[in-house]
Parts: sequence; structure tokens; C-alpha cells
Amino acid sequence: MYDLLKPWLFKFGPERIHDLTMSGLAFTSHHPGLLRILQTLCTVRDQRLETRAFGLNFPNPIGLAAGMDKNARAIPSWGAMGFGFVEIGSITAHAQPGNPKPRLFRLPDDEAIINRMGFNNDGAEVVAARLKKLRETETLITPVGINLGKSKVTPLEGAHEDYKRSLELLYPYGDYFVINVSSPNTPGLRELQDKDKLEILLATVRDFVKEEGGRRKEEGESPSPKPVLLKIAPDLSYEQLDEILELTERYELSGIIATNTTITRDHLKTQIAETGGLSGKPLAKKSLELLRYIRSQTSLPIISVGGISTERDVFERLEAGAVLLQIYTGLVYKGATIAKRLNKSLLVRHDVKKTLVPH
Repeated sequence: MYDLLKPWLFKFGPERIHDLTMSGLAFTSHHPGLLRILQTLCTVRDQRLETRAFGLNFPNPIGLAAGMDKNARAIPSWGAMGFGFVEIGSITAHAQPGNPKPRLFRLPDDEAIINRMGFNNDGAEVVAARLKKLRETETLITPVGINLGKSKVTPLEGAHEDYKRSLELLYPYGDYFVINVSSPNTPGLRELQDKDKLEILLATVRDFVKEEGGRRKEEGESPSPKPVLLKIAPDLSYEQLDEILELTERYELSGIIATNTTITRDHLKTQIAETGGLSGKPLAKKSLELLRYIRSQTSLPIISVGGISTERDVFERLEAGAVLLQIYTGLVYKGATIAKRLNKSLLVRHDVKKTLVPH
């Protein structure tokens, strides 16, 4: 069905279609009957898909990557679409409009997207209020991650306080948090991956989480810290990765998300001069290579993202050491049932392997 609909959708600008889709899913999120229909069409539930990582239980390992639902408008709909977890954002301490349009481009021949959105979002305070209401009125079926970015108006030397402010506002409402220092679309942001700057940021985050745990203990709540992960770029050298991994362990992060979009344009079929981060199929090889390297250097849980859209992609990433996976561009090119299809392939693979085990 989506193969028939996609050519018509692709006649319109990608950001227009994204906004219309988000409006529809936001509407669906407030109507239980529509959610049940969506769940029937798109979800496969099976105990064998359940995954545990950094202290959380996930109904399946296929998640929605940050960037699709920047403002937490449609979380129940994503769960009904079969995703095992949802990552919202990136969210910044200050609301911001993002970069000038056009800023989102399809590359159909490559099954890819270039974006330079620039962290357009409603800001941490507004999103926190939205999540508070959602938590009070809904029973969510999937964990919710909150991806945090730096406000464009904040200078690099104040980045650690900017991220801390977002954490303060959003901490009660997320199941895990992601420190995003790897988007290429905020000027200077990737400089936060440099060792000295990253150390200041991670120390600030660690201290906040510990202080929050102490406060919650005093108030009789569970003092267990919420997981914090770091999202990294695919364009790092192995030497840079080693420095980052050392810091993630020293400052007690819960995991790594690998990877964000790339600024390279290697082997594209499409001739395009637009700047921004490239996602989708052309990123798959590089993302897989970094996953394998990171897994060889650390025991921290890894969420793999970048070019995942097929059953083979899923098997490769899990066999390479990822514990969870995320989809973004694959959803655009494969349609709303992608999570169902990938989860069903995992069940088939599970059954095949089971039949091959000697009794």
C-alpha cells in the first residue's frame, strides 16, 4: 500500500509532508479508538522480542530515532505503530525556530535524506509541560527517551549549563536521556565532542544526576539514577572515539548511541550541493563499522542508528553488538509498518535458529 502512496507523497515538499504526518499522529494520540486501529495494523507483540537495557524494559528492540517527533506530540501513536521505544527531540533549553527553509531534502535514488533543521523545537519548558500532562493522563506502552541539544543562542563555553537547564526541566518525564553533541546543523556543536569540552559537559550531567538521586531519596522515592547516553557522530576518527569512550566510562554514562548523520557525501547517486546531515542507506556501512569498533572497545550498551531499513540491517547490527536499534529515514522510505516487518523478521530468525539447535 505504501509503495503506491509514496510517489504521490513525494510530489510534495518533505517538511510539508512531515508536518501533516505529525498533525495526524498527534490527533490519533488523543483518540483511543484510532490508536487501537493503528496498533492492529502495525504492531506485533511477542515475549521473545522483549529486551532489557540500562535498567529499562523494552517491548521490542526497534525504536524511533530522535528528529521525527521533536516536541513530544505523538508518543502514543509511535507505540501503536509498533516501535519498542520512542526518542523525542532534540530539545533545547530555549525554544528556537531552527534554520531557514528549505532545510530538508529527499534523495530517493539513494534512499537518503539531507537535513539542516537546526534543532527547531518548542523548548524544554513547553515540552516538559506536555510530557507532564501525558504522564498524568496516559499509560505509555513504550519507554520514552529525551534527546537534548544545545541552544543556538548559548555560547560553547556555557553549553554545560544549557544542557543542565534542560535536564532540570525534563528529568521527571523521561525514561532515559541522550546528550546530543553530534548534530552538524548547530554551529560549533560538534566541537563539544572534543575531549576537554566534553569532559566539562559530562561532569556537569553526572553531578546533576547524582544530586537528583539524593533529592529523590530524601523524598522517599527511588534513588536509582535515570540512564544518560551520549550520541556521537559517524565522522570521528578512532582516536577521537577512544577519548570519548574513556570519558563515558569515567563519568558513568549508561550507553552510547551510534551514530548521528554524516557530513560526507561518498558514493551518492544523487548530485546535490545542499549542506546538512546525511541519513539513510548511504550511512549504513559507516555506522556499522563504528558500531563494531565501539563494541570492541567498551562493554557499555549501544543503540545503533544510521541506515537501518531491512531485515539484514537489523541482523547485522544485533550481531555486531547493538542491544537496541533506531529508525528514522527507513520510516520515510518503507512506511508505517516498518517496525512490524522488522520485528516479525526477528521472530522468524529466532524460530529458524531454534530449529537448528540439536535436541
